[in-house]
Amino acid sequence: MVEEKIFLARVAEQAERFEDMVEFLAEVLEAKGADVTSDERNLLSVAFKNLISSKRTACRTIAAIEQNPKYSKFGDAPQLDKATIETGLQADCQRVIDIINNKVLAKACDGEAKAFFVKMVGDYYRYIAENAKGDNLEQVKNAALKAYDQANEITLQPCNPIRLGLALNFS
Repeated sequence: MVEEKIFLARVAEQAERFEDMVEFLAEVLEAKGADVTSDERNLLSVAFKNLISSKRTACRTIAAIEQNPKYSKFGDAPQLDKATIETGLQADCQRVIDIINNKVLAKACDGEAKAFFVKMVGDYYRYIAENAKGDNLEQVKNAALKAYDQANEITLQPCNPIRLGLALNFS
């Protein structure tokens, strides 16, 4: 079952069906928890990142257009589209966070795998924070900081790629 889901996730990746890829890999996490290989963790990372990358890019693009006075004649039209995209982005990020928390971190998880997944939770809270406002912004910033601090407490070798990624993303 797990091998088939990983195969289907790779097919979904090739077909650029990232929603499907996430679904297949969520089933893998349900079965294996944190006991996934490094290759499987990388596949998860690709699935989750591709799920949200176009929405993050769209939000940045619309924000840049909003700043350009030449487009002010269109009023709030870009803002309405951006709000829809932000809602989808936040939902996708929360979905990733929930998958990790419920299917991995709720089970036995330690060492490098735990650092990888806790860092990922921090990353996805940070992505939500990119467009959050008011109280929600404070909540997701604090959640990201908490996850990064928790991941930082896990003992890893100084040159471990997860530790280096954690330092880079935290900055």
